[in-house]
Amino acid sequence: MLTGKLNIASGFLFLTLFMLYGFLLIYLRDFAPGKEQWIADYSVGKHFESRLAHAHGNLFALLNIAVGLVLLRLPMSASRAWISGLALAGMLMPVGILAELVLGAPPIFVLTGGASMVVAMGWLAVASWRMDTSV
Repeated sequence: MLTGKLNIASGFLFLTLFMLYGFLLIYLRDFAPGKEQWIADYSVGKHFESRLAHAHGNLFALLNIAVGLVLLRLPMSASRAWISGLALAGMLMPVGILAELVLGAPPIFVLTGGASMVVAMGWLAVASWRMDTSV
């Protein structure tokens, strides 16, 4: 049962971190010195990417919580571990956006994370459809 439990715990931790990051964005927009420039540049470049990371970080955290709850209901199979791992790897996307923003990292993490989450959602849909609900 570690697969679903790990997704839930990781999802809540990730949600906490990206919520705190949201508070940082609020501070930068409303209270930090130079906030006027931040507001003026709000919809372009680094400001847009920072909001993109915040939104996807929270979304992917919630998706991992949902995935974990569904995985706890699925029968034991090898696909459970793969779905869990792919959903967890999906969290590379928002981390990759931040890495691009802060470190100038290549977009490979963004693409890998996004593709992993899409595959995890599709695979989970098929596994859920095949689940025996006659009990």
